[in-house]
Amino acid sequence: MATPKVLNYRNITVSGKIATGTSTLARNLVNVLGWQYVNVGALQREFDRMHGIHENKQGAASRTDKHEQQMEEMTKNKLTKENNLVYEAWLSGFIAKDIPGVLKVLTVCSNEAIRIDRVVNRDNISVEEAKNWIKQRENENITKWQKLYGPYDFWDPQYYDLVIDTYSSGPMATLGKVLDKLGYSGPFSKSGME
Repeated sequence: MATPKVLNYRNITVSGKIATGTSTLARNLVNVLGWQYVNVGALQREFDRMHGIHENKQGAASRTDKHEQQMEEMTKNKLTKENNLVYEAWLSGFIAKDIPGVLKVLTVCSNEAIRIDRVVNRDNISVEEAKNWIKQRENENITKWQKLYGPYDFWDPQYYDLVIDTYSSGPMATLGKVLDKLGYSGPFSKSGME
């Protein structure tokens, strides 16, 4: 029996702005690797629902600084102490920039109209609402995070090991690029993939 190949990284972060394909990529990675999926957006939405916050109409500005810092601390702890995580969060790659063994993936979408269309279809809203939600949430989040962490561009490619434009790279090609960088050579089928 062949010895399984050791992978190049022990955890993966998937970061990106709204509708750049982070969730699709993260779920596809979990389907192939069988790793644990941590979706910080889902945790934030649960927090927002408990506190009467509408996630698409309000962003990080509606949460306390302490809550944001607790989420960052949780991310650092998990990525430092645990293995075999696919960790999806807007800032996970930035937060992991100094943590060894973490493959930091950034998804971008160079066509703004595609991002808007993805939100329209995903949330069943108008184009105008989608434009407003994207702009408001991204601006609120960036303002809050720059106040807490400094005047960074959190999606600067220098913080990432791999940057993929999901406008020109479909879900399977995007998955393949990450698996190649990870050093994964095992089997995977397209069934269950997005």
